[in-house]
Amino acid sequence: MEESILISIKRMLGLQEEYTPFDEEIKIFINSALFKLMQLGVGPSEGFEVTGLGETWSDFLGQKEKTLQAAKEFVYFEVRLAWDPPTQSGVISAWNDKLQELTWRLLHQVEAGETN
Repeated sequence: MEESILISIKRMLGLQEEYTPFDEEIKIFINSALFKLMQLGVGPSEGFEVTGLGETWSDFLGQKEKTLQAAKEFVYFEVRLAWDPPTQSGVISAWNDKLQELTWRLLHQVEAGETN
């Protein structure tokens, strides 16, 4: 939970922490994905922004460890589709289906009050 959001997403994208040419674009896409999660009821209702390496998953989620992996996966797919989408339409469709499933599951978990 104490891992940097930016670093973890960069790793999932196959980028080294030290490689920074695309950090600004990636942060924009991360913040957009986090905004979507906040609209679903995941994360702080007052808003949240990744500005660098300092923001961690626990800063965003608090102690909601049950939500951590789904939130990471959601953010990864959102960022990947915006920043470096696959070229095959079947893969894009599968990833969009995965995002829809994650959205439904996270929303269900929030509505059931099971986000801790």
